[in-house]
Amino acid sequence: MAPIVSQLSNLTEFVVKKGNGVKGLAESGIERVPDQYIQPMKERLDMHQVLQLPSDLAIPIIDMSKWGDRKVVDSICDAAEKWGFFQIINHGVSVEVMENVKAATVRFFSLTAEEKSKYTKENSRTNHVRYGTSFAPESESSLEWKDYLSLFFTSEEDASTLWPQECKDEALKYMKNAEPVIRKLMEALMTRLNVKEIDENKSSLLMGSKRINLNYYPKCPNPELTIGVGRHSDISNLTVLLQDDIGGLYVRAHSADANGTIVQNWVHVPPTAGALVINVGDALQIMSNGRYKSVEHRVVANGSNDRVSVPIFVNPRPSDVIEPLAEMLETGERAVYKQVLYSDYTKHFFNKAHDGKKTLDFAKI
Repeated sequence: MAPIVSQLSNLTEFVVKKGNGVKGLAESGIERVPDQYIQPMKERLDMHQVLQLPSDLAIPIIDMSKWGDRKVVDSICDAAEKWGFFQIINHGVSVEVMENVKAATVRFFSLTAEEKSKYTKENSRTNHVRYGTSFAPESESSLEWKDYLSLFFTSEEDASTLWPQECKDEALKYMKNAEPVIRKLMEALMTRLNVKEIDENKSSLLMGSKRINLNYYPKCPNPELTIGVGRHSDISNLTVLLQDDIGGLYVRAHSADANGTIVQNWVHVPPTAGALVINVGDALQIMSNGRYKSVEHRVVANGSNDRVSVPIFVNPRPSDVIEPLAEMLETGERAVYKQVLYSDYTKHFFNKAHDGKKTLDFAKI
């Protein structure tokens, strides 16, 4: 192992405090994953648990070009109920815009550690711009093989001033182009929750704030020993994910074996040309009173290629109180989640390591 990162204190200093990230670690000459990144066996992906599904039973790919067709709306609602994950094509975000934000991601992470460290928790001019590594290094017993730049959108003016120049224009354009898609998806999903109109209050609850992450997963010398992202569900209402063509995103699926016993497997979300991956987050599961499901997912490390992804997290505002929508309870359905201040929910999520869907327990009655 490279001498500079041979000890725990050196590794934390090099990767976290000096801003090198796991990318710098991967490029330092190491031949083996440091012990701090080796995951317990239960957290590694056993390929025997990966379910190979025929195309007609796989995660749905929905064509958005026929938006006026009721079948499209039903397909979106069905996918959110059954899978919590689906892909959309012909959605209106151009290939050029998507390719540009992926290129901007690579450009940012190609900066020197000194340049990137301007945006760490300790150095950033604002809490709305954060460069980091893993998920919550101070809370994790094993680190994740990922670097990220997190950009919370407050206004175009703030973004133009505070976001890194290497990626701000491309990230803003991608977010702006995705807004009509996000609204269409929300309008579709509300039809099955008895919501007739997305008024100002509903708009805040469903789309009141947005955060875009630029994720970078460097090539790993021992991908089987670690993970890119651990098991978790998102805390958003919806996540709109742009992934490159490398692959590695897996979703938890439940199926019955020959004896009727429910077994849990993992299903790959294959990169699809021009597609965006959509998944339901915890906030929408809470507001739908459990009808729409947030689903555990994870990312494996890759031994051959670097990987990038760009998720947009569509959230309530931090000051919003989330709970099952009144429309869901009008027919006498019992609420299974309590009122929760969204900022409290997010703090609970970010103050611990990834742990599947346990964050939802924070909101259960």
